Amino acid sequence: MATKSGKKGVLPPSVDDMRAKNVLKEAVDTVVFSFTKHSQKSGRVNVVEALQEFWQMKQARGADLKNGAIVIYESVPNNSPPYVCYVTLPGGSCFGSFQNCPTKAEARRSAAKIALMNSVFNEHPSRQISDDFIAKAVAEARSSFKGDPHEADNPNSGVSAFRFMLEANKGRTMLEFQELMTVFQLLHWNGSLKAMRERQCSRQEVVAHYSHRALDDDMRSQMALDWIAREQETPGIVIRELQGAERELETSRLAGRELRFPKEKRDILLLACSQLNLGDHLSS
Repeated sequence: MATKSGKKGVLPPSVDDMRAKNVLKEAVDTVVFSFTKHSQKSGRVNVVEALQEFWQMKQARGADLKNGAIVIYESVPNNSPPYVCYVTLPGGSCFGSFQNCPTKAEARRSAAKIALMNSVFNEHPSRQISDDFIAKAVAEARSSFKGDPHEADNPNSGVSAFRFMLEANKGRTMLEFQELMTVFQLLHWNGSLKAMRERQCSRQEVVAHYSHRALDDDMRSQMALDWIAREQETPGIVIRELQGAERELETSRLAGRELRFPKEKRDILLLACSQLNLGDHLSS
């Protein structure tokens, strides 16, 4: 097959391809412009300002950001280096400083840097929740399903609930979908999904209810109470779970991965520990 240019086997770009390239180019151009605008006299870019401006651009372009375009930083209390900082993006994704940072300011810049890289990559069409994306994601979830393979297709299974969630968020990107995704990861980890299934709640009812709930202090407190009850039944379980969550968080942070789920697990378990007066058993 030949194109108008006479070259064989080369198809002209589709309208969708051109649109996707324009979206990605706009994101990259925004970052480049922001870098130029926020470059300091030393030649170093103010990546913190660049990240904030990127998400303001997203909001101006019509992104559905429930809590606005605010980027939230959280420094881990520490009296000596290395310092650690986490950044939570609009939509709920969380990243952390991935370098050995000698100052708190450097830790914030490190967190902003990895968050900005992921924010730009998120503009690629492969990160948008589409029919193809859903099919691939559900296939991966089914292949990693632990239990009876036939049960994965059960309408009440976690895989089916995952598909329903994705379909309800079609058109959004994965970073914009992250908070809802984390809520359901926590509900599964916490045993709440199983309990709701035993009460004959449909996945539509569960998704509809939690789609409108923020991952806030009230939800964390409720989950912490569940772990307090488990500790009374199985002494030591909270500390063991916390140690695992801290290892997962540290490994993921140093690898530059998305951190919302392990960080929320750790925070919920720390809250349970404080209520149980287990402070003496915690590592530094």
